[in-house]
Amino acid sequence: MAERIGFVGVGRMGANMARRLKESGYQIGAVYDVNTSGAQSLAQELGTTAAQKLQEVTKASDVIITVVTDDKAMKAIYNGGLLSRSKGKVFINCATITPDVHVWVEEKAEAAGANSLEACMASSITQARQGTLYLMCGGKQEVFDRVKPILEKLGESPRYIGPAGKAAQVKALVNMVMMVMNINTAAVAEGLALAQALGLDLPTVREVFSQTGANSRVLQTDGEDMQNRDHSCFFSAAHAAKDSGIALKLGKAQELNLPLANATKKQYDRMVEEGLGELDKSGIAEFTFKGRHQPKAAPEAA
Repeated sequence: MAERIGFVGVGRMGANMARRLKESGYQIGAVYDVNTSGAQSLAQELGTTAAQKLQEVTKASDVIITVVTDDKAMKAIYNGGLLSRSKGKVFINCATITPDVHVWVEEKAEAAGANSLEACMASSITQARQGTLYLMCGGKQEVFDRVKPILEKLGESPRYIGPAGKAAQVKALVNMVMMVMNINTAAVAEGLALAQALGLDLPTVREVFSQTGANSRVLQTDGEDMQNRDHSCFFSAAHAAKDSGIALKLGKAQELNLPLANATKKQYDRMVEEGLGELDKSGIAEFTFKGRHQPKAAPEAA
């Protein structure tokens, strides 16, 4: 395990991936995040360096794993020095972004004498910490083979999908199916809110739901949290909004009409606008239960 691993983006997912690889025997070369205090705290925990510049991560690492938020952030790091003196390095990109940007990253990396691989994740924070992520990978087969031992420490069965952009396309399809989860989350929130408004006992209602056609995985994982207003984040509303947008974009390109998906995305967009984007997706219940969230006041006209 001589390869040094660098991380760009050490929020909840990236930090836990770094911890996992450190525990698996890899040396963490450096970490970088726009949240400098978070990067410094993690660096101290892992006995590594919190880089001040992206170039420092590349210099200190053989393999660089990026876990950033969106297309804009991905382009910013690759245009912002990450590829400086990167010949022979490998970049593994784990963000949920559009397929075209993964293709763009591969082209940029190869022009600099480096390699890149997309490793799209279909799991959450707990799996990142445990090393049980499900990873869908796209890029050149030989690059996948080179870094597969690292990927296997992060996920039990990393899957090679095809050339650059193809794994992101599959992830977009996963997002589209996950729209059902997001729609179901909103539906569970509305059902429980109505039950409360009717004066019904919510634990009893949840039990009835669980024994009928109203049962779902979301009811099991989020129902009690909605009742108790416990929205500790495992999959944030902001990410639900972003991922929903990618899926809707794919649907639009295929000329599909997805009214339920559109309505649900608007709810998650509203959470972000109201400052609730970092709550778990179950926080959508704050909009449906009576007497909970108070909307932001509209600015007064001049």
